[in-house]
Amino acid sequence: MKKSIFGVVTFILISMNTFAQNTVEEEIKTLSKNKWQWMADKDVDKLGKLFDSQAMFVHMGGSWGKERELEIIKSGFIHYKRADIHEVLKPIILDNTVILLNRITLLAVVGTNEVSNPFMVTEVYVKVGNEWKMGSLSFSKLLTP
Repeated sequence: MKKSIFGVVTFILISMNTFAQNTVEEEIKTLSKNKWQWMADKDVDKLGKLFDSQAMFVHMGGSWGKERELEIIKSGFIHYKRADIHEVLKPIILDNTVILLNRITLLAVVGTNEVSNPFMVTEVYVKVGNEWKMGSLSFSKLLTP
């Protein structure tokens, strides 16, 4: 009898953990997809709420923090016109941190030049209170699309 109760309790706990991870996974994937649209729309208000104050952004041309990234987006120096998402890998979920990798082709205007590049993008999200905040966004250029 004790083994049966232990088995049921273990099953319930595992099921609850799996459900919670699936919920977090879907929430982060949706947030990531929305982020690409906000970047295309140059919606620095929504991005400003998403990006943590300590967030870092790594691009082919350098790395910088939140304020510079928002300034670059707002000014249009980098206009993220469209991110074609080819693959979203299963997120790595560690307590209050999620790491998400996306294989994308990014159509952007950098300065006055329209460019298209294949990237593997690493996004790091951290739960702060009840909200997910982006802690890092890194672009790694791929040799093939």
